[in-house]
Amino acid sequence: MRLHRLEIEGFGPFLDRQVVDFDGFADDGIFLIAGRTGAGKSSILDAVCFGLYGGVPRYESGDKRLRSDYCAPEDLSEVVVEFSTTAGRFRVTRSPEYQRPAKRGGGLTKQASAVSLDEWIDDAWIGRAARAVDVGNELDEILQLSKEQFLQVILLAQNRFARFLLADSKERQALLRRLFGTERFDDVQSRFDDRRRATENALAGRLATVTARVEEAERVATSAALWGDRAADEESASPEPGAGTIDARLEALRLALRRAEYQAERRVAEQEDAEKTLAAVDAALVAAREEQKAQQERDRARAALDALDAEEAQIVEARRALARARAAEALRTTITATSRAEEALANAAVAEETARSAWLATAADLAVDAVASGADVSGSVAALEAWAAERTRESGAWARAAEQEAAAPALAAELAAAQTQVVAASERVDVGETERAALPALIAELTAQRDDTRRNADRADEFARAHHAAKAKRDAAVEGDRLRGELDTADRRLSDATTVLAAAQNELAVLRKRRLDGIAGELATALIDGEPCAVCGSTSHPAPASHTDAVSADDVEAAEAVRDAAALAEHEAGELVAAVRTALAAARARAEESSTEAAEAEVAATAAAHAEAVAAADALAALESQLSAANARTAQLDKERTESEAALAAAREALALIQQRSSDVQAAISDARGSFETVAERLASMAAQIAAALALASALAEHARRAAALNEATAEQRSALAASDFDDATAVQQALRSSAEQAALDERITAHSVQRAKERATLLELELRTLPEDAIDLTPAEQSAAEARAAWKAAVDIANRAQSTAERLAGLIESAASEHARSADQQAEYEIIRGLADTIAGRAGNTHKMTLETFVLAAELEEIVHAANRRLSDMSTGRYQLQHSDALAARGAASGLGIVVFDAFTGQTRPAQSLSGGETFLSSLALALGLAEVVTARAGGIQLDTLFIDEGFGSLDADTLDIAMRTLDELRSGGRTVGIISHVESMQEQIPAQLVVEQTENGPSRIRT
Repeated sequence: MRLHRLEIEGFGPFLDRQVVDFDGFADDGIFLIAGRTGAGKSSILDAVCFGLYGGVPRYESGDKRLRSDYCAPEDLSEVVVEFSTTAGRFRVTRSPEYQRPAKRGGGLTKQASAVSLDEWIDDAWIGRAARAVDVGNELDEILQLSKEQFLQVILLAQNRFARFLLADSKERQALLRRLFGTERFDDVQSRFDDRRRATENALAGRLATVTARVEEAERVATSAALWGDRAADEESASPEPGAGTIDARLEALRLALRRAEYQAERRVAEQEDAEKTLAAVDAALVAAREEQKAQQERDRARAALDALDAEEAQIVEARRALARARAAEALRTTITATSRAEEALANAAVAEETARSAWLATAADLAVDAVASGADVSGSVAALEAWAAERTRESGAWARAAEQEAAAPALAAELAAAQTQVVAASERVDVGETERAALPALIAELTAQRDDTRRNADRADEFARAHHAAKAKRDAAVEGDRLRGELDTADRRLSDATTVLAAAQNELAVLRKRRLDGIAGELATALIDGEPCAVCGSTSHPAPASHTDAVSADDVEAAEAVRDAAALAEHEAGELVAAVRTALAAARARAEESSTEAAEAEVAATAAAHAEAVAAADALAALESQLSAANARTAQLDKERTESEAALAAAREALALIQQRSSDVQAAISDARGSFETVAERLASMAAQIAAALALASALAEHARRAAALNEATAEQRSALAASDFDDATAVQQALRSSAEQAALDERITAHSVQRAKERATLLELELRTLPEDAIDLTPAEQSAAEARAAWKAAVDIANRAQSTAERLAGLIESAASEHARSADQQAEYEIIRGLADTIAGRAGNTHKMTLETFVLAAELEEIVHAANRRLSDMSTGRYQLQHSDALAARGAASGLGIVVFDAFTGQTRPAQSLSGGETFLSSLALALGLAEVVTARAGGIQLDTLFIDEGFGSLDADTLDIAMRTLDELRSGGRTVGIISHVESMQEQIPAQLVVEQTENGPSRIRT
């Protein structure tokens, strides 16, 4: 992995956007991140980690203050990291959660965190993911390192530098697993454990199945009493049920099975005998039931025949009614036709009277038109029809006038519209002339305004420079006022620091004197009788000095520390006073000795003048536009005047044509109206008169047709009655029956005849069997059949149970024996798989509890240690070597990935935790470099092209620091870039390529290359 570019804005100590181009250090290969303590050197690495993983190593717990404290609510907080791996070149843009101004209602609202991932494809950035979960998944695949692993391999941040060296086997395994892709060995272990569990469960299940089936077979044999007399049995050597091995128990069950099969044969024979007895008894019962049923059928037939004979008189009457109904049915059509003709004639007479009344009413209302000739036409169909035809021809000439009358309002509206168009066209001509007369004066006025505005706008730059100079003087004056206050504060602080220093020096002098005065008493407190004095060597101590005023060396050392701190504070206060005095003199010079009020007045005046010039520049364009529009409007009005005059002439011509057409229409309507209010009323009245005449003619014709039809139907009816057996139509109506009634009579007659013949045939057949007259009793036969059936059911049940017991016992024995035979092979397979799984998982005889994956990683760790020792030997001048350790861990923990340190001076190994701070730094650096070297060398592994180190150099002496620098210098081979964070001055002199983090006067930090 290689970092290319970092952008930071509103993050940590950085307010404005800072850009770090890591590619710019590619030629040097090593660069230094320098700056004063607290300026924000480590924040650069925090930004890299935040951009890639969304977290910062220094804020793993507690307040995660990622957003800069210098940010205003509307400022942006964002980190952009551009990097490349073997998968391609990518860019991550990430913002933390922070408070921003609400868009509605005022106040602040939470701005959610955001992240996006882009990929450089075909010379352009293409979006790849925009949700936090999607970006995280994509980065896991691209980086192949978790945040913890990244901090241990690439970004060696504060408090994490030595973690890989001092980690236990479990922590070290988690990192190495991801680096070398050994998850597959853990998968192999998991699969073998799954196979072991599956085989063990299968074997246990099979053994449980065998035992369960043997026990079930024994329960079946016990419940069926198949064990027999064990003492008399010739095979009594076989064990009791539930005792002995599975083989012995199966042998005993086979003996019980033979007894069960013998009992089943006996019970089947008993069942067959019971079946024969039941069949004979059932046959006798069936014969008795048939005799009883025949006897009951004979008695029923006798009663039914008597009932049918009693109904004979009713059947004779039904035959007579059916015959008359069928004879009357032949006259139904003739009688019905006569009745309908009489009804139709009556209706026609009523219709004729109604039509005549309507005609006379219409003729009375419209006497002038209806009977203009003085003749009455109401009695003749032909006269009425001729009169209606004549009136229709007369009204046809009025139809065109009626249409024109209906369209008269539209014509009037068209006339009004034409008049309006003439007025509007005339007004447009007048308005255009008025506007055209006013334009010359407007153009002259706009030209004068434009020239004045242009002269004012040309001085905008002059006023801007004056305003900028005035603001600089104002800021300097304000700065001078602030520095004067700070100078007073610094003077007081210097005075206080001088007083404190004098007091500390005085206190130190007093303590030193008291220490010297009480040294004899302090020595006396350590004297023990019989032991020699440390000063004189005597073992007797007759008069030891008293220790009343105890002042220890620690007290003196503490007072010296207080004195030194006070001296440092006084020195810093003096430097601050000098710095403030210098800054105050510079500020007064920049302000040109002007007061703050005078400078503010000058700023306001120059701002107003500049604003007026800017406004004039903005207004100039508007005036130019207005002047151009006025000139263009003059030409437009000339064109519009010609068009308006042409439109006025056309409107006047159209008005004249419409007025002429309106006069012609009114004359035609007046001729067609006659004595009526409107032409439409005259047409409606004539239409009603014509309709009444035609209706009366139709009614007269219909009445004549109906009278002729009645005469014809009456003659046909008289002829039909004369040829029938009926005296008149009333007798026919009485004899008529509906189709349903005739069908019911015919069905009743037929059913009586058929039933009588059926009952006589049945009775004749039964009378020939000479059945007894007394009722037959079935009780003895039914009781015998019930007893025989109960005996048969009992025999069937016993035989089924015996057969079921034998079959179930045989199935259980066969299944148990088969499963028992297969369990032996399964047991052997389980032993093999268990041995393999325990070996791979570090169980059983593996005293180091080293799994297969740990074994593979141990080989990788040995190579890492070997690579680390090539540098550690030089850095420790041959004293220290790292060694891989597979020693057994305490309390049964997993082993195999330990690291110890061999000390050539003592010839012994010791834990890495026993190294001093500087030794730990060198060992950790060598191990981290060895880890990066081995990982990079692995085919398909992760390439580590960028390395950061953020601690430790200050703990090294000058010679060791030179050794470390030479080691880091070697890392530049192969294109790797190393970034070092340090404030050691000698490193700043040795490394020319530097990123300097410095604080600005206002507080936020900035990055300078």
